[in-house]
Amino acid sequence: MVEIAIMGYGVVGSGVAEVLCNHTENIAKRAKEEIRIKYILDLREFPEDPLADRFTKSFDDILNDPDVKIVVEVMGGLHPAYDFVRSCLLAGKSVVTSNKELVAQKGADLLALAQKQNLNFLFEASVGGGIPIIRPMSQCLAANDVIEIDGILNGTTNFILTKMIRDQMDFDDALALAQKLGYAERNPAADVEGLDACRKICILASLAFGKHVYPDQVHTEGITKVTLADVEYAEVWGGVIKLIGRVKILENDQIHIMVCPMFVPRSSQLATVDDVFNGIQVRGDSIGDVVFYGKGAGKLPTASAVVADVIDCVRHFKARKYLFWDQAVPNYVCDYRKDTVAFYVRAKSEDSAFALGQAEGLFGPVRQLVRKGAGKDEFAFVTEPLVEEDFLDKLEQLKDEGAEVLSTLRIGEF
Repeated sequence: MVEIAIMGYGVVGSGVAEVLCNHTENIAKRAKEEIRIKYILDLREFPEDPLADRFTKSFDDILNDPDVKIVVEVMGGLHPAYDFVRSCLLAGKSVVTSNKELVAQKGADLLALAQKQNLNFLFEASVGGGIPIIRPMSQCLAANDVIEIDGILNGTTNFILTKMIRDQMDFDDALALAQKLGYAERNPAADVEGLDACRKICILASLAFGKHVYPDQVHTEGITKVTLADVEYAEVWGGVIKLIGRVKILENDQIHIMVCPMFVPRSSQLATVDDVFNGIQVRGDSIGDVVFYGKGAGKLPTASAVVADVIDCVRHFKARKYLFWDQAVPNYVCDYRKDTVAFYVRAKSEDSAFALGQAEGLFGPVRQLVRKGAGKDEFAFVTEPLVEEDFLDKLEQLKDEGAEVLSTLRIGEF
């Protein structure tokens, strides 16, 4: 029998307990050992819970019990999660987590400590919830050099954009609906400002390319400025708007990494990923494009990924799984303004036809977009691919000529 502890009894923590209790025999067959929850750490009281006798409010109960071999951290946040996880590893306990903030900020440190201690630090559930992505990238795609990863990594923002696209709901109404349905928090900033997706693409980038990437190194834009007008222009252009987390390796071994809303062509597999679903496209040099699709969050999907890691830990007590990346290095992340990308621009001017001609003089050949119901002073266009800093300079010149720029979005090519 292997005894484990769960730290945190929120949505995911209670889901982990539920999966372990409801599938005890099958899990034991797969792990070759019975897995028993000995402690559940939470400051709240759960007197009616079937596992009420397992609860503790003292982390030391877990830390100082030599029979606890694996600790599941599903508390979220950095503090006290980081200190608790580090202490568990130092005490000889493997750790499984779903905490994307912890892995994105402290992954290199904790992986190095786990390696030193000959233990496992596993985090399949930190990206994509129940979608298998960490394990396939580290094992199934190990023969490939990953070239690029593009993903819809946040279900809340994808739900909001889907409602804007399908039902012509404006952003505020779609967000309110997401909150009503429990898809968005009361304070939705981490989702709608792109922070959640940023943490996830950092984890994927670190795993794919072998060096730690911190969230503050990643240029991140959310969806709060996307309007129904932009959604309509995307339809005219031939696609949809999605919040994309993207990383690609450059020839000089730097990486380009970014989170932002983009025009995605209908031909892309990511264009059909709707509602609260996530989709992650990994491009390898040998296999080409592989897409991972499913619910990126939720109690049981996330819990199933956590429990799968627990089983992996049990089966690798004496043979540590190889999951590792190095510490961050200077000048590894390329300035996002050096990337070459096409842009969509929506603007208005007293003489929109003249302003559009000015735009073509500045940006080179552009494709004009026209939507029903647009005011006579509104115009929109898509540029050819340009170095972003050059595009920004030319955009300022367009403003100097009297145009009011209302929106700009990057064009995805995947």
